[in-house]
Amino acid sequence: MEYLSLNKYLRDTFGDKVYKISLDAGFTCPNRDGKIDTRGCIFCSRGGSGDFAESAESITEQIELGKKRVANKIKSGKYIAYFQAFTNTYAPTDVLRKKFYEAVNHKDIVAVSIATRPDCLGSDVIQLLDELNKIKPVFIELGLQSVHKESAEYIRRGYDLSVYDNAVVRLKEIGVNIVVHIILGLPGESKEDMLESVKYVCDSGINGIKLQLLHILKNTDLADEYAQGKVTPLEFEEYLDIIKACVEIIPKDIVIHRLTGDGAKKDLIAPLWSADKKRVINAINKL
Repeated sequence: MEYLSLNKYLRDTFGDKVYKISLDAGFTCPNRDGKIDTRGCIFCSRGGSGDFAESAESITEQIELGKKRVANKIKSGKYIAYFQAFTNTYAPTDVLRKKFYEAVNHKDIVAVSIATRPDCLGSDVIQLLDELNKIKPVFIELGLQSVHKESAEYIRRGYDLSVYDNAVVRLKEIGVNIVVHIILGLPGESKEDMLESVKYVCDSGINGIKLQLLHILKNTDLADEYAQGKVTPLEFEEYLDIIKACVEIIPKDIVIHRLTGDGAKKDLIAPLWSADKKRVINAINKL
């Protein structure tokens, strides 16, 4: 089964292998600072999904640390600055501009990827993203997770589906690359529910999709639910079946940025089979 992988897309676009350097710009999230909630999404780790991000004073220092970390893996010298931890458009525009421009002006950075929420894209932010996209390609990663209202409420997402719809329309107007995160295995969702989320976002006009296995991590409210027996993580074979069905309905021009995920092993509670990423990737490729 053919699909457009991120690796192939980046090679075709930039002419060589490109590596993403995860950054922590020091932002927070409206689901953490009290604007919407203080607890974060039910699955979110203490690092705000940026557990693999570099930590240093400046963006430039983080980029240099990231380059050293993968020096033996990549020879092209081409990197994507990935603003990963927490909500990366949730700050005053002058703060965002300073950090984003520091990344986009780095000589080895070929593109900038910004993880954020659809409800944190005001007109001033959209204008800034438009500016950046005229310098180097910009990827905006939206954490939607599910199109189903019950799931959104359960995970404490904090915004309605219409907010996502509106954000996609405005992002398409400025021509940035839109990537949407979908979580597979949310409690209460059937395989059909998950496929409905995948189909919805693909039909909305996005450029890429990330399919993320639901991980249960230490020190999250989801971990408490799991301990109480309220959450049953997906089994390995079950996940493979769902992934196969997802890939079959994703249009061939939409880039699949991720087919699984690997939570930090020190924090992973379940499913433990996901810790063996090589086995999972090999099984998916074989399928």
